[in-house]
Amino acid sequence: MDGADGNGSVGVQIRQTRRLPDYLQSVNLKYVKLGYHYVISNLLTLCLLPLAVVISVQASHDDLRHLWLHLQYNLVSIITCSAILVFGLTVYVMTRPRPVYLVDFSCYLPPDHLKAPFSRFMAHSRLTGDFDDSALEFQRKILQRSGLGEDTYVPEGMHHVPPRISMAAAREEAEQVMFGALDSLFENTDINPKDIGILVVNCSLFNPTPSLSAMIVNKYKLRGNIRSYNLGGMGCSAGVIAVDLAKDMLLVHRKTYAVVVSTENITQNWYFGNNKAMLIPNCLFRVGGSAVLLSNKSSDKRRSKYRLSHVVRTHRGADDKAFRCVYQEQDDTGRTGVSLSKDLMAIAGETLKTNITTLGPLVLPISEQILFFTTLVVKKLFNGKVKPYIPDFKLAFEHFCIHAGGRAVIDELEKNLQLSPVHVEASRMTLHRFGNTSSSSIWYELAYIEAKGRMRRGNRVWQIAFGSGFKCNSAVWEALRNVKPSKNSPWEDCIDKYPVTLSY
Repeated sequence: MDGADGNGSVGVQIRQTRRLPDYLQSVNLKYVKLGYHYVISNLLTLCLLPLAVVISVQASHDDLRHLWLHLQYNLVSIITCSAILVFGLTVYVMTRPRPVYLVDFSCYLPPDHLKAPFSRFMAHSRLTGDFDDSALEFQRKILQRSGLGEDTYVPEGMHHVPPRISMAAAREEAEQVMFGALDSLFENTDINPKDIGILVVNCSLFNPTPSLSAMIVNKYKLRGNIRSYNLGGMGCSAGVIAVDLAKDMLLVHRKTYAVVVSTENITQNWYFGNNKAMLIPNCLFRVGGSAVLLSNKSSDKRRSKYRLSHVVRTHRGADDKAFRCVYQEQDDTGRTGVSLSKDLMAIAGETLKTNITTLGPLVLPISEQILFFTTLVVKKLFNGKVKPYIPDFKLAFEHFCIHAGGRAVIDELEKNLQLSPVHVEASRMTLHRFGNTSSSSIWYELAYIEAKGRMRRGNRVWQIAFGSGFKCNSAVWEALRNVKPSKNSPWEDCIDKYPVTLSY
């Protein structure tokens, strides 16, 4: 306020309002949101509890006695209601979906001599004589910014000069990966291979005759009436598709086991040209594979790690841009490779949005659904410029396994889903240690979470995978116990070194 001193000069006194620091404002907002979430989630209890207290206080002993006498003289009504109740419960028990349990899983750990540090990768690329200087420099820059470490693996054939890219070499790679993962799975679970009733194998780019699933049947002498399936050409999201297929089969065939094997084959799919859009897969894709044992036997619940809660699949193949954004083709010189479009990340974002629109109502608490719906209505009716509310999926899941397709994929999902660094740690460290192992990457990530001792009973895991077509698929698992890492975990010899600090 203004005032005058003895000399007639005018002074100004300013009252300052203290503003809370930004971090305190964010903390307050966090607690307000948590309080809102708690109130909405427990709204029914909060409303019914006072009502029950009032009724119990108001009801006298005579009222209760009168009710009991009334029921005694209405035996027919009681029997009818009981019969309806028993019938309803019987129908519910008979028609409800049978739970699908994940007994255990294993991931293939290649031998050390297959490691491909950057220097060896670039030296071999130069020695092949297939790449010009511009292509070599492009691959060097991609490697440096990729998020991959120095300990990823490439198949045996790619360590030779010139590379061995024969059918025999490709079969050898497939056998090493699939049989390596399955041997560990059978050892950890003590399952007789002949007890397996369903087998699903997915590999996008290598589909020989006999099929990969037939190779497994032959190797382990599986029974003659096994229901085997071989999924090809479905990209990095095929692992979730394979789980979904196995789940559907387990719902039909009672008391049996299903094995899902997910892998990719590099030997015959390395690109030896100079088209930069086709060179990116050379820098990102590495050797890896997983084997998962599923069961619908109630007796397996006690020893199983997880229960499958939901699978949501989204396919945007009807859109031409989405269909061609990951596309196997020949370049101008007739060399085959997989081309990645510049629109890939934008298409992935749109496909993810469609997927979580379906997944959200299945997993999000009612508090988040109310906020999302309210924002949507306000945006439609009043102001088209209102930003859509992004649901807080951290309230639905404790762990996230985002397909380690590349650093850009992980960055984009971390930003769009508003995740913290610890939520994407498993994905970044899997990319660093093993590279993009295609459809099996989400299992290396789950193995990382287990190896860190973070999986607790009741925790929910969201596996998110993207693939050609274009597809986004989600699988949700619930931990049935405090999960410890299985024997022969791929992280067994290096988990103490992680997480590492990444510099791009």
